[in-house]
Amino acid sequence: MEKVIAALWAPEGEDHAAYGARIVSALPAALAAAGAQKIRLNVRDAAVAAGEGLIQRWQAPQQAAVAQFWMPSANARFRGAVDSALAAHSALFAAWLVCESTIIANTGYPVTPNSIGPEQASGKAAPSRTWGWSQASFISFRPDLSRQEAIAHWHSHHTRVAIETQSNFEYVQNIIVRPLTDGAPAYDAFVEECFPLEALTVPEVFFDAVDQPERFAANTAAMLESCTGFIDFSRIDIIPTSQFDFA
Repeated sequence: MEKVIAALWAPEGEDHAAYGARIVSALPAALAAAGAQKIRLNVRDAAVAAGEGLIQRWQAPQQAAVAQFWMPSANARFRGAVDSALAAHSALFAAWLVCESTIIANTGYPVTPNSIGPEQASGKAAPSRTWGWSQASFISFRPDLSRQEAIAHWHSHHTRVAIETQSNFEYVQNIIVRPLTDGAPAYDAFVEECFPLEALTVPEVFFDAVDQPERFAANTAAMLESCTGFIDFSRIDIIPTSQFDFA
């Protein structure tokens, strides 16, 4: 099995909330019919609108949603139906083959995946979202580092910092193996972290330091220093999203 990450752009004039609601109701069934499994959608809906200040932007316009799924082979020969489903539900999409590493599994707020059936496909059944919110991060490594050096810092140092300084209850790293579509932005990784909803607007919640000013200062400083050690901040797209899982 291979994992695919796809960034989706909304049609011009359709706001993020409307686009998110539309694809959550229709895209999972289309992807499943095309052979995709373990489908996850990350959308920029009303539930995460308060996190506008957390957005970091490289692409303009910026992606409106992310589709994550697995398939037996992401080889172009076998991906035609999946690509058609993504194209039919976006103005533009870009896809990458990735290697997933689950650093923190979501055991604190277990998710029962939404079923994909006639009710969901027709939009009559509203899917349930994961508790809290998900930070979806497309990142690029510093150009002055080799890929090996950047991954070594990320895995050997930054992973510990991310665990120790944040209130994340799910943390999944995806190293990009190769782009699957022409013109896909040259990211090196996709990271997903889930946080309590309050972390959208309260930095002390995000950095797991409520009513602890010294811990808050230390955690924010440690995170910034660690990120600077391997990330090219001029080539990243970070968006707050609602997470939806589908069986």
